[in-house]
Amino acid sequence: MRAVAKKRRFKTAFILGAGLGTRLRPLTERCPKPLLEIGGRPIITYAMDHLLSAGVDRFIVNTHHCPEQYLHKFPAGHWRGTPVIFRHEPVLLDTAGGLKNIEDLLEEDETILCYNGDILADFSLRGLLRLHEEKRPEATLVLRTSGSLLNVSVNERGEVCDIRSVLRNPGIRNCLFTGIYAVETALLQYMEAGRIESIVSIFLKRIAEKPGSILGVFVDEGDWQDIGSIESYERLKNGAGGMEGA
Repeated sequence: MRAVAKKRRFKTAFILGAGLGTRLRPLTERCPKPLLEIGGRPIITYAMDHLLSAGVDRFIVNTHHCPEQYLHKFPAGHWRGTPVIFRHEPVLLDTAGGLKNIEDLLEEDETILCYNGDILADFSLRGLLRLHEEKRPEATLVLRTSGSLLNVSVNERGEVCDIRSVLRNPGIRNCLFTGIYAVETALLQYMEAGRIESIVSIFLKRIAEKPGSILGVFVDEGDWQDIGSIESYERLKNGAGGMEGA
């Protein structure tokens, strides 16, 4: 008998591209934040290259603000030969709502990689893939041990036990959440279609209901940049962040 091929995981990447980019106005008045350029190309393409290194073979990008600009930047519907599927949100659904909104596109996926469209990172994603594959939690968050937004708490087992101190469980370490994470598509059952909701709220609900269901993986090597202000964008654009060759 012919052996049945194992279903490949981490095939799909969901890039969050629907935000309004209010902190970068007026630069984002007519351009979605992930399409601002650094090194002569859109910020989102650095995320795509990073995800290609993890072996994904399609991208799904949610849109809201100036959606036609995405079609202008990706007229052929692909990046480096990899398909890019756009899912428009007439009403901005936030991170969990946006993920639920693509559920019909994920029928063949058990796990997807999620990536904020306004960050730049060049570290290896192998640790994330390895831990998530080994432990099979509902989600695994890429964390860093230092940074300006230390808002994710983990316990001695590497389980995320609190976010933004909502559950009042400090664990043993407070960390920075990079906006990169692996999610089991089974997690979508806890989201309501059409509801405007943050993925953080979903994580907190699952942590409270099922401790250990959300894990963290520490990745401190390499670079990570959050483009959260005009100043940070200009610094990266002018080469101070060192990401142009990522």
